[in-house]
Amino acid sequence: MSVLVVGISHNSAPVSVLERVALDTDGVHKLVTDVASCAHVTEATVVSTCNRVEIYADVDRFHGSVESLSRLLVERAGETAEAMLQHLYVHYDDGAVAHLFQVAAGLDSMAVGEGQILGQTRAALRLGQEVGTVGPALNSLFQQALRVGKRTRAETGIDRVAPSLVSAALDRAELAVGPVAGRTVVVVGAGAMAGLATATVTRLGATRVSVVNRSADRASRLALEYAAVPVALADLPAALAGADVVITCTGATGILVTRDMVDRVRDADSAPVAVIDLALPHDVEPSVADLPGVTLIGLAELAETLADTDAGREVVEVRRVVGEEVDAFLTARRQSSVTPTVVALRSMATAVVDAEMTRLEARLPRLDDASRAEIRHTVRRVADKLLHEPTVRVRELANEQGAVSYERALAELFALDPEAVDAVTRPDVNATPRPSSSTSSRSADEQRRGDSDAEGGTP
Repeated sequence: MSVLVVGISHNSAPVSVLERVALDTDGVHKLVTDVASCAHVTEATVVSTCNRVEIYADVDRFHGSVESLSRLLVERAGETAEAMLQHLYVHYDDGAVAHLFQVAAGLDSMAVGEGQILGQTRAALRLGQEVGTVGPALNSLFQQALRVGKRTRAETGIDRVAPSLVSAALDRAELAVGPVAGRTVVVVGAGAMAGLATATVTRLGATRVSVVNRSADRASRLALEYAAVPVALADLPAALAGADVVITCTGATGILVTRDMVDRVRDADSAPVAVIDLALPHDVEPSVADLPGVTLIGLAELAETLADTDAGREVVEVRRVVGEEVDAFLTARRQSSVTPTVVALRSMATAVVDAEMTRLEARLPRLDDASRAEIRHTVRRVADKLLHEPTVRVRELANEQGAVSYERALAELFALDPEAVDAVTRPDVNATPRPSSSTSSRSADEQRRGDSDAEGGTP
């Protein structure tokens, strides 16, 4: 089985498209059950936020699955496949692991490092558990993603990156138009970064703050929180007319602030204006910078400014931690993939020893108990020694990238029964429970309690 992600987010689609695929609680439940009912899907859940909808599924086939999951998102948007597919992205297997870890760490958020995504990731796991669509594969993946997100926030200052970005941008703007205090500011967007920008300029003493957004409800909610003025997107040109500072952070894929729009609302007597574009891709047409009295501040120059600051170093450190965690998770997963084959091989060896001992005892009925026990012990030691090196090496080789399936090769070389290998991973509902002989064979309840403790409670 392999994990497949099919999603759409602020990085791939304009706000207008994201709004059409946005899901309420009932919508998320329905999407999860629809995904789980698709052919080739064994486990499923959905991460749904105001800026992303991502389907996570454990699948046994890539092509049929990616088509089915993409179709579900296309249908919810009410668009043609041709119009929607350009906005969807796909991550598979190792790439899916890396993507989820980056999301949980806040690296893929509009406001880098924002903490809400960790709770939203936990909610996706909890939903899948409640409806029964999350099994061992996704449970393990999401539990580890939550640990990665918590680790990055505990060991780094990633949560300070977005505030540092806004502050650096406003410092640049001050060189062009003076302090924010007493100025008119227009914020375009209503997401996490827009909220941060609105809070910052309000704290710095801006006289008038307008929040412009395609969704009137979201603009009103953000504006109300900071005593700002909500403005419809259609009225953006009028709002720009009196602005000293404009901050855009919608994450739309199209240009919202054009050169012509700004040029029409300015004349020779207009005061200088600083336009800060914090969106990726850009909200502002780059040629706006060529207009008299207009200073355009973009992410590229801010990134250079922050590269040698604490904020920039925190992002680098988070990327290092995420990379380390991805490698560790994939290594553990590859090693566990050979375990059923190794167990089946050792079971076969035990069966061969038992059969030969039965044959020997039949041929030597006068063999005393002590001799019989010594012979059995010796034969078992020979079998164990012969199998030790191959089983150790197959675990080591499983960590190496490549087209060779070493567990499959081992099964072929020793002619292992496929059913015997599969049986290792299937619970035996008729088996009599046995006490655990080591910490590596904890009961399922103990493992769940351990996972919950690691997360500070059941996700």
